[in-house]
Amino acid sequence: QVQLVESGGGFVQAGGSLSLSCAASGKFFVITTMGWYRQAPGKRRELVATITRGARTNYADSVKGRFTISRDNVKNTVYLQMNSLKPEDTAVYYCNGDMASQTYWGQGTQVTVFS
Repeated sequence: QVQLVESGGGFVQAGGSLSLSCAASGKFFVITTMGWYRQAPGKRRELVATITRGARTNYADSVKGRFTISRDNVKNTVYLQMNSLKPEDTAVYYCNGDMASQTYWGQGTQVTVFS
């Protein structure tokens, strides 16, 4: 069974920074694309950033220049460095990973940005 476990969420003042990490474990061979998504109360889950195994990245316009996604293929871990956080970044952040044509999701971690 494949598991993705996020960590690093919390409370931060606007303008501050937080780092998220997500580690995959279980039986799998290769994780191709990994990503971060978020869902604010009353809103749909939206893309934050994705990264391929070859480190090609893609960002939502709302986070470009502020967030950085990275990954460690040996540790099967994806990271999200979030800088210059805004109250509108408040959401539950989920990581996912594509393995053998299936997408697996973590349980989510809360990020709250207060002004």
